[in-house]
Amino acid sequence: MSEMSFEQMLDETFKTIHNGEVLEGKVISVRPDEAVLNIGYKADGILTSNEYSNTPVDLTTVISVGDELTVKVLKVNDGEGQVALSYKKLAAEKANKRIEEAFENKEVLKAPVVQILKGLSVDVEGGRVFIPASLVSDAFERDLDKYLNQEIEFVVTEFNPKKRRIIGDRKQLIVAEKEAAKKALFEKIEVGQTVTGVVKSVVDFGAFIDIGGADGLLHISEMSWGRVGNPRKLFKPGDEVTAFIKEINGDKIALSLKFEDTNPWANASEKFAVGVVVTGKVARMKLNQALMHYYMYHRLQIITLISHLMN
Repeated sequence: MSEMSFEQMLDETFKTIHNGEVLEGKVISVRPDEAVLNIGYKADGILTSNEYSNTPVDLTTVISVGDELTVKVLKVNDGEGQVALSYKKLAAEKANKRIEEAFENKEVLKAPVVQILKGLSVDVEGGRVFIPASLVSDAFERDLDKYLNQEIEFVVTEFNPKKRRIIGDRKQLIVAEKEAAKKALFEKIEVGQTVTGVVKSVVDFGAFIDIGGADGLLHISEMSWGRVGNPRKLFKPGDEVTAFIKEINGDKIALSLKFEDTNPWANASEKFAVGVVVTGKVARMKLNQALMHYYMYHRLQIITLISHLMN
């Protein structure tokens, strides 16, 4: 029997590994940009920070000497006689498996937003789900940056990792939640009931108020017993308003602030009976038609006279 070379003896002593293989390794040294792992092979495995995570990371802050990691072999020989390893690819595969299960089961996921790019990029246990801007909410969202680093709920509506299309939808959850709230609201409200809500918008003819599940319209004619010229002088978005339900017509709710106990005409027959002396404040003045014609006629005469004198 011929003698084996030192390299052949090493091959006999250590296990063989292949590209794509998943194995366990023990950290024997770690620097900010790479870690060295003993993988039971004739060469050590090298795990760089780029192959640990998609986001920049100092490896000394996340792993320590002695830690055991499950990694995937990228190259048995990285060109320098060492084994190139990846932690993030294995994590992504596990994450995609989790996302696929959620897709098939129509499960609601909750995960943090890690990037804003014409939508929201969400991290699910190391995997990414993209939520387009049109599916972020049931209304147009101008500022998506407010979602960065926030946890949101969504469902996966498309799963095609080969084409890198893993799409999430938050909008349908919001719509379903609002429909449920609306149904619950209409089951308990009735005409004459007092409700408290928040002004959503103010228009020329009134204000729309969110009363918890649906919007009610507070018409300009129902804002006061007196005359209201401009609703925007009375209300602004965000104001809290307590009103009563005047009418329910299908899914439309009419609100009013003209509570009966504040009706200034409720006892008018007693307050303003014939012979009663009252004190009042002039609200406006109006000339009758005859006086107006008289004024205009003489104004014209004066102008004509002045014109002749100047000529």
